[in-house]
Amino acid sequence: QVQLVESGGGLVQPGGSLRLSCAASGISFSSYVMKWYRQAPGKQRELVAAITRSGSTVYGDSRTGRFTISRDNAKNTVYLQMNSLKPEDTAVYYCNAVLGASDYWGQGTQVTVSS
Repeated sequence: QVQLVESGGGLVQPGGSLRLSCAASGISFSSYVMKWYRQAPGKQRELVAAITRSGSTVYGDSRTGRFTISRDNAKNTVYLQMNSLKPEDTAVYYCNAVLGASDYWGQGTQVTVSS
């Protein structure tokens, strides 16, 4: 059974930082492209960042420099370090694992940026 379990979300003040984690089980983690998406209320889900098997990274618009995606294949975990958070970063953040036709999602973790 495949499971992607996100953690690390919460309430943070503008300018603050959070690190999200996504622990995977039931897949050959190191073979998968791992992604973080987010969905704000009333908006479409959007790509935040992606990391390939080899560690190459891609970031969605306006997040390069503030967000950093990384992976630890020994721990089957992908991370999203988020710095200088803004109220517009408020959303549910989802972990996604992709390999060919295999496409798995976590349940999401809420990030709220507010004073």
